[in-house]
Amino acid sequence: MDTSRQTRVHQAFDDFFQPAEPNPNWVLDLFRRTASTVPAYAKLLRANDIDPQDIRTDADFQRLPLLDKANYHEQYPLPELCRDGELTQSDMIAVSSGSSGRPTIWPRALEDELHTARRFEQVLVDGFHAGTRKTLAVVCFPLGTWVGGLFTQACVRHLAAKGCPITVVAPGNNKAEILRVLPELAPHFEQVVLLGYPPFVKDVIDSGTDWAAYRIKLVLAGEVFSEQWRDLVSRRAGIENPRTDVASLYGTADSGVLGNETAQSVSIRQFFADHPDEAREVFGDSRLPTLVQYDPGSRFFEVHDGTLVFTADGGIPLVRYRIADEGGIFGHAEMLEICSRNGFTPLPGPELPFVFLFGRSLFTVSFFGANVYPENVTVGLEQPGISETVTGKFVIESVEDEDRDRRLRITVEAAPGAEPDAGVIAEAVRSQLLRLNSEFAHYVPAERQLPEVVLRPHGDPDHFPVGVKHRYTRRA
Repeated sequence: MDTSRQTRVHQAFDDFFQPAEPNPNWVLDLFRRTASTVPAYAKLLRANDIDPQDIRTDADFQRLPLLDKANYHEQYPLPELCRDGELTQSDMIAVSSGSSGRPTIWPRALEDELHTARRFEQVLVDGFHAGTRKTLAVVCFPLGTWVGGLFTQACVRHLAAKGCPITVVAPGNNKAEILRVLPELAPHFEQVVLLGYPPFVKDVIDSGTDWAAYRIKLVLAGEVFSEQWRDLVSRRAGIENPRTDVASLYGTADSGVLGNETAQSVSIRQFFADHPDEAREVFGDSRLPTLVQYDPGSRFFEVHDGTLVFTADGGIPLVRYRIADEGGIFGHAEMLEICSRNGFTPLPGPELPFVFLFGRSLFTVSFFGANVYPENVTVGLEQPGISETVTGKFVIESVEDEDRDRRLRITVEAAPGAEPDAGVIAEAVRSQLLRLNSEFAHYVPAERQLPEVVLRPHGDPDHFPVGVKHRYTRRA
């Protein structure tokens, strides 16, 4: 019997139920504890000629090596990445979704769930008033070894243990089961929260039922979506206020949830969605990023060469871990000043810093030197007259024809029973690419700007297999 684990769990629950004052030195404290208890990290420091005793200040911390999967997780035996070199320090194993091609093992402990539960608390309790409203939380993320479903279920149950009138049901990404249990359970609650990946949640909502009667709220993760998508899905789900009732999480398999949308961050993002020139100036890109707020008392962010670096505790403690997400950070006052400078006053919200992310460059296609992003194409599919005929899933490819000329091909999944117009879709996508993507507008010759749109039926096994995390790009 490991009594030290009992002590850690007791302390974690005490902190969750009665939050203590944040420790301003937690980042350096985490580094010291990781250096002294995690064999792999100690070896990495020695290999880089770093004495942990020399790391005393924030400036010293900046000298520490950046970690990533290739130079850290894949270089050491799994137990050596854990405290005391013991995999049993954690009580659960999660597996990454493998979106980069190879699933990765991430040990977890109950303490990690409680850290992440605070982000769910900010969304469900502060945002959706689930502290006082009887709430049915429907976990629509895949269940099993993958990180989303079981981890989400556990975090929401911790809120119930804290006293929130929340009840969880976890049908996973089984649409038939979701639609079966909702009519039985929803009438007993004041609101229903669907938690899942955006394309899957949209597919559930498009399946049709009296959503307005269920008083739906949405918690989404895993993909960047447009504000047009938020408005479209909200209309179909009978959601009156998309700013307050639809929230995205910035979640990673590596370290749980790093940040979450608030009504304030959504209102800011909606402003910049309507002002692409100003958005490009602020975020440095033609794409509209996900914009969330994060707790600097448990997640420390940096930016290195345009990609995000974070420090966080966990089953595998990560110090200056470079995730592949492109993005940046803003202080709270800094972001409000930017809004004011642009003549906009956002909704009130917590005084927490902001992190924005575009997703990973892995999910782009280069066409005539221009990066074509799924986010740009999505807006074209969400135009009136088109959105009703497609599911929102698509695949972008840069392909060669018989003359070795390049074409931009977009394979689109039709909605069940619908007959989309490929020509109309192509025109809409071109229009949005020209509006949102300055590289596309300037790099791609006019005669090549109209994409080739290929339609596929719903659930097409080659492009849109059911139950598999969707990939929006293919490379030759």
